[in-house]
Amino acid sequence: MTARVVVLLGPPGAGKGTQASRLSVELGLPHVSTGDLFRENLAQGTELGRRAKAFMDSGRLVPDELVLEMLFDRVARPDCAEGYLLDGFPRTLPQAQALEQRLEASGASIQVLDLAVPDAALVDRLTGRRTCSGCGNVHHVRYAPSRVAGRCDKCGGELKQRSDDTPEVVEKRLAVYRQQTQPLEGWYRSRGVLHDVDGDRAPAQVFESLKRAASEGAAT
Repeated sequence: MTARVVVLLGPPGAGKGTQASRLSVELGLPHVSTGDLFRENLAQGTELGRRAKAFMDSGRLVPDELVLEMLFDRVARPDCAEGYLLDGFPRTLPQAQALEQRLEASGASIQVLDLAVPDAALVDRLTGRRTCSGCGNVHHVRYAPSRVAGRCDKCGGELKQRSDDTPEVVEKRLAVYRQQTQPLEGWYRSRGVLHDVDGDRAPAQVFESLKRAASEGAAT
């Protein structure tokens, strides 16, 4: 059976993490997030984690080679034998090319689902997020307010705005995405594996569109 790799692409605030968690269950594919991989390797003190920490502690970006090592170490596990769903990777063209080389060598198929959301909506989503300092649950001041102002519905912990969710930082994050990651849309489209999905709707509607696109891609 050919392994199936699904990539969820989209800017910060597009809802990739939320949708990826649901879609992985729907498709029966492990959800592989590079953010989770970093946290896992750092927490466990692995060799990869120690090498990544050295870059992070000095304020440098973790190089592609190390990110790829971390990813390929994860997807070599038995649960990924039939495929996996990627969230937060690839972020750059060199990463996408390295992934393509690996998949071609293994004979795996790839499908890219691109969540499109206008910048104004992204800024609104991100700057309105409030994260619980206790359990990590996320509320939104407009779309998912807590029952008690400033307190998490799940554990009662204090809700705070993440430092990277301020308007100034959000604008920078979007600028980096446009420069580094958005070019992947055209690259994947030229390969005939990109499926556009309107992400500027209710999460349930977006999920239904992702399911449809995933099933259509699997059938081609």
